[in-house]
Amino acid sequence: VYTREHPLEIPPPSEKDWLKEDEEDFFLLDPDRKRDALPQPFRMINKLVMLVFENAMEIVERKEMLREAQKLKVQPTKCFPSDEFQVTGRANCLAVSGKYIFVGLSVGLAAFRVSDCKEICAWDAVKTEICAIHASDLGNDCHVLLAVDEMGLVWLFCFDKESFLLIKVLNEMEDMSKRSACVEVVLSPGGDYAGVLLQGNTKAWLEIYRLPKDSWLKETEEHPGAAAGLACGEKRAQHSSQDDMFLLQGSSVSAKRAEAKLTPPVLLMKVKPPKPVTGSSFKSPLDALKKVGEGSMLGLGYNHLIKDSQWEQQEAIFHRTYQKDLEAEGERESKEEIPRHATFHFLLPGQILQVEPEMKVQPDVPAGISVHWDGSHNLCFYLLNHPLKEKVDSDPKPDVVWPCAAPIACSTVSSCFRYLALACEDAAITIWDKHLGYPLCVTAILEERHIRSIHFL
Repeated sequence: VYTREHPLEIPPPSEKDWLKEDEEDFFLLDPDRKRDALPQPFRMINKLVMLVFENAMEIVERKEMLREAQKLKVQPTKCFPSDEFQVTGRANCLAVSGKYIFVGLSVGLAAFRVSDCKEICAWDAVKTEICAIHASDLGNDCHVLLAVDEMGLVWLFCFDKESFLLIKVLNEMEDMSKRSACVEVVLSPGGDYAGVLLQGNTKAWLEIYRLPKDSWLKETEEHPGAAAGLACGEKRAQHSSQDDMFLLQGSSVSAKRAEAKLTPPVLLMKVKPPKPVTGSSFKSPLDALKKVGEGSMLGLGYNHLIKDSQWEQQEAIFHRTYQKDLEAEGERESKEEIPRHATFHFLLPGQILQVEPEMKVQPDVPAGISVHWDGSHNLCFYLLNHPLKEKVDSDPKPDVVWPCAAPIACSTVSSCFRYLALACEDAAITIWDKHLGYPLCVTAILEERHIRSIHFL
């Protein structure tokens, strides 16, 4: 066992070797001892204040770095209104066509020049509030306008010689209970056709009109006084407390209203939503083949030989097989409803729409339309160059049908009218070249996303 021979001693202090002249000034060599230590709780308060100060400085430095990085970016051009003027009522919408700006007001329509933004004409209707407006240049200083009011009525105008000519109200009915409201209106490029989506109490349908713009140009040239003779002027109050400010240049001038008898538009077709596929009523395969026709293209699937009993048997097998999954999700049986909204586009001639040789086709005039209803897998194409019939076909068959793997959510057409984009509910997007007639690309969004709208940039 190890034992210490000598007891422990306290070591001598090390300060004995210090120089005496440095002892008095030793505290000056330690920066922390320049000031006396603060007692509590002031020491804690000092630490908190310093912490707040350091955090504030970090925020300031971060904002300065962001400001410097923002200066390096290209700044967007800021546009400011050149002038202000007052319009009667409230401005709801506007459309530009040629050298004119058409504004939909709460009390009618007004037209302004693009060059000086001065009001040149107005169509006054105190009880008619225009909510949407579409315009197209017909040439020879003539324009066609489609305006929709708050009641869903579609007003067709021809603007000529700086006057509004009311041609027709497309969906006007004497019986208010049978009146249908406009949901959407589309004017084709060039003003050759117009499409109006209407909704009644229990059903919806799409009406396609052919606009006789050549006849309108001849009629306005042969009778130049038709518009001016029916116009009546009335001075407006230049300033009113109820007027709203509209950011354009100009001032209010005399109001004109004119109604002339021009050739009315021609109703080409009424497209109804597809009916649900039900059991077959054919007694033999020969009867079904007679309804198919040439069989050169796909249809909507109505001509089949599946009976109602077979549908019911398949549905029973499905529910019996996946009963647990259906109960977990709480699925309830519901009857399939007829869709009440459609998306449609006017299409120029191309490989998708094969036109018969005897039909005359112009490259800048639409040759057909594409229509898809909500919840439908099919994109339907209809030709517009069919010969006119005495009775309008209320349920025409599509000339081309594109079935998709999932219901079509939305679609759009490029500004050059060459490309067609389809987005389905399974988040798959397909871009079609309409001139060549084949898809350019198919893109699927991996994440579960619901596409609501799609646009070309």
